[in-house]
Amino acid sequence: MLGLHLAELYGVETRALMQAVRRNKERFPSDFMFELTREEILRISQTVTSLKYSKAVYAFTEQGVAMLSGVLHTPRAVLMNVAIMRVFVKLRVLMSAHKELAGKLAELERKLETHDTEIQGIFDAIRGLMHEKKSRRRIGFKVGEPRASTCAAVSP
Repeated sequence: MLGLHLAELYGVETRALMQAVRRNKERFPSDFMFELTREEILRISQTVTSLKYSKAVYAFTEQGVAMLSGVLHTPRAVLMNVAIMRVFVKLRVLMSAHKELAGKLAELERKLETHDTEIQGIFDAIRGLMHEKKSRRRIGFKVGEPRASTCAAVSP
């Protein structure tokens, strides 16, 4: 999350949030918080227009957001941090469910690939039977053909 959005959620100015972070640098290593490059700022400034003229924009990871509650001591900051952490947990659950679903879908695709060849084999066998049926000699009697009698004729 961007620092300016967190400041808004916590009810503090961005300047105050960043001042608290600078006073506690050791709590925010590079995997908790990082500064966006100028190109990244310009790329996201298309959606967040207030960033266009910012000199520095900071992004916070999930751990950085959690660490902010230890740095910001306002009641709203603590409440917002709890809410944000709950959202992160829900996102993690959704992402893991998505991974599981993607795995099951890939497995189904693999099964269907083998089924395609098996189904094609079944169609080929049916077509073969259809062609074979046409060339077969019919079994049975033709209408109008005299039948050979198996019974001996009895004379009166």
